[in-house]
Amino acid sequence: MSFSGDVKRELTGQTGKGRHCQIAELTAIITMCGGVSVSAQDRASLRIQTENRHVAEKACVLLRKAFSVNPETGVRMYARSTVFLVAVIRHEDAVKVLRSCYLLHGFGGVSDLMDIGEELSLEENIILQKTCCKRAFLRGAFLAAGSISDPHRSYHFEIVCPSPGKALQLVDIFASFGIEARTVGRKFNEVLYLKEGTQIVDALGIMEAPRSLMELENIRILREISNDINRRVNCEAANISKAVAAGVRQAEDIEYIRDHGGLCQLPENLETLAELRLEHLDASLQELGRLLTPPIGKSGVNHRFEKIAGFARQLKKKKELHD
Repeated sequence: MSFSGDVKRELTGQTGKGRHCQIAELTAIITMCGGVSVSAQDRASLRIQTENRHVAEKACVLLRKAFSVNPETGVRMYARSTVFLVAVIRHEDAVKVLRSCYLLHGFGGVSDLMDIGEELSLEENIILQKTCCKRAFLRGAFLAAGSISDPHRSYHFEIVCPSPGKALQLVDIFASFGIEARTVGRKFNEVLYLKEGTQIVDALGIMEAPRSLMELENIRILREISNDINRRVNCEAANISKAVAAGVRQAEDIEYIRDHGGLCQLPENLETLAELRLEHLDASLQELGRLLTPPIGKSGVNHRFEKIAGFARQLKKKKELHD
């Protein structure tokens, strides 16, 4: 099973102890993948459709715990997918659930049923006033319409929302926990997403998925160690490459001076360093500095090589003028 599937399986077993949390989680599931039908006799029924078995199982558990409702279940097989169905057929039960989730107003007549909405703002709706209920709501939203990429490859958490309003609502809830989520349009949906590993870890903690959180943390630590090692290796390789290139340039300047009048043209301190460079082509500036008498530091050696390079440039200019 994928990491995302493992997270959802863990969240399926995590149910809030309070009825208010159970209602909040069920509300999120209904608004993400549920719908209401009204018969010609003004009888309502509630249906939840999902391609994830864990979502269907969780919806059944919540309906039984929060409302003592035993829903009907079914499975539909299609060419490329399997859809799990959860249905509350009895009108009275459907109305009770919808009204408790603040998805229905009035007394359950046909006019009220046709006015089903998503008035779930943090300021006005009692369902999302408590922190525990916000956790439950995010858990339900992720179960119904969320996914997480394989953290070995990349960090990406998303919830596909049926409307921009729902996405903004989830953004506000995440913000109440100090997480800055972003949204982007995708076809007919609005997608909330997180791209940073630390944010996804925090999100798993908020939704109460401790096993998945620890697994992701372990993966993050290993990736950071590996990335740190790679950065150091690359940095060291780059430094070695620069040192080799500099050594080659220094040797070329020294050889040019030697072949056009000899190294004796140089001051004694530069002549000594030039001879050391030709004897130790692979030596670093620090190593060359330690070979001098008296020893000098890296910056001092570099300064002397700059003087040698300047002397070589002057010789080349003189040769060009004579030629």
